[in-house]
Amino acid sequence: MKQLHRKDLFGWSVFNEERNLDFHSVLWVRDGGNVLIDPLPLSDHDHGHLQRLGGVNFIVITNSDHCRDAEHIARTTGAVIYGPVEEEDSFPISCDHWVQDNEEILPGLIAYQLDGSKTPGELALVLEHSTLITGDLIRCHIGGELCMLPKAKLADPKLAILSVKRIAHLPGIKAVLTGDGWPIFNHGGEALHFLAKSL
Repeated sequence: MKQLHRKDLFGWSVFNEERNLDFHSVLWVRDGGNVLIDPLPLSDHDHGHLQRLGGVNFIVITNSDHCRDAEHIARTTGAVIYGPVEEEDSFPISCDHWVQDNEEILPGLIAYQLDGSKTPGELALVLEHSTLITGDLIRCHIGGELCMLPKAKLADPKLAILSVKRIAHLPGIKAVLTGDGWPIFNHGGEALHFLAKSL
């Protein structure tokens, strides 16, 4: 796994040839149990790295298209899985807890519901008021420039735009770790404002 912009954050990725971009997962190392967000399958190297960093206790899934390897990891580690409450009736795997809008999942990790995306109630996560972690709706196909999921894939473009603008108005965002595309480690708030103004 790669060290990210904070000493307690790590990430690993898989290149998707169909879309010509990376899919990402995030590990938050913390007292009280480590957190995986939208976990892709781990290579032997990354699995060993994870164990050296203390393993995993919690898994947060932003939307049903990002279940990825969560079920397998939870089964082998006993990690608790959190998923978006709006997908409770149709989620493809079992979750131990269903996350609602503006819920503090764990101390310092707050979930915001994004309406209008391709799945109901997609979650965006804000870590300690400064790092935004996104699933599908907010992306980065060009380095340093955020974009939104194409309108053809959105359930409700108007609601999706309102959701993006809501996130853009959150104060203090410095970094944006996208589920798909490039991360933005600095000036993430500015990139969010630029995206919101373009919609």
